[in-house]
Amino acid sequence: MNIMFCGDKNAVQGILFCIAAICRHEKAPINFFVLTASIPGKTEGIPDDFVAKMNVTAKKGNPENRVTLLDISATFNSFLPEANMSTRFTPACMLRLFADLIPGIPDKILYLDTDVLCRKSFGDFYDTDISDIEIAGVPDRYGKWFFGNIFAHNYLNSGVLLMNMVNIRASGLFRKCRVMCRDKKMLLPDQSSLNKLAVKRKLPRRYNEQANIREDTVFKHFTTFFKIFPRIHPVTVKPWDSERTHEILGIYEFDYLFEEKYYE
Repeated sequence: MNIMFCGDKNAVQGILFCIAAICRHEKAPINFFVLTASIPGKTEGIPDDFVAKMNVTAKKGNPENRVTLLDISATFNSFLPEANMSTRFTPACMLRLFADLIPGIPDKILYLDTDVLCRKSFGDFYDTDISDIEIAGVPDRYGKWFFGNIFAHNYLNSGVLLMNMVNIRASGLFRKCRVMCRDKKMLLPDQSSLNKLAVKRKLPRRYNEQANIREDTVFKHFTTFFKIFPRIHPVTVKPWDSERTHEILGIYEFDYLFEEKYYE
């Protein structure tokens, strides 16, 4: 299996939690690829010495697991998403749109946001046939109301994406998305560009549960959601904030991640 994360230095705890949760439930050998970049005036990339910590955590699941850190600062800074550098989303979210330019990225890879935690083995999901498409994912919880077709419900959340890099390279999908992110300001730049331009397929919600955990949930995604009372307002709770995860979400099943034996 091949899995990709993207992030700057602020994403390291999330990545460690993600890897630890995956290795608790999935024992097949996994190659983890972590894309990072330093952006002048914005953020710093993940330091090289952090790879050792990630590898210790990964190998607790399977000794063959491996973590590779890929610093793409030069590539990213040469083609910045200028129109979307000041959105509420860190520019590091858009690093995945450069994966087609990186030697060594395998032909099939699962992209995960750093706030997505695994609950079950996902071999059946990873083995999904995507030979005729570019990306596969789960519809966004709110997307159909604001971006997609309300009846088709085909606007995908980009936090969990199974990607066919062969088709992506052949079609130039990521290049087209990079141009769109550079030239057009969007609320959800990388997600919106992928939805507009990709040949895609939607998959069952259990592979990217953005609401309450269900019995069959494989990946729980800690996305921002909206509360109505006393007024409509967004609420963001991340899995590394155990107190708010307990009090606001009522989720306790990931408490094992705070025990030293599960991550370095």
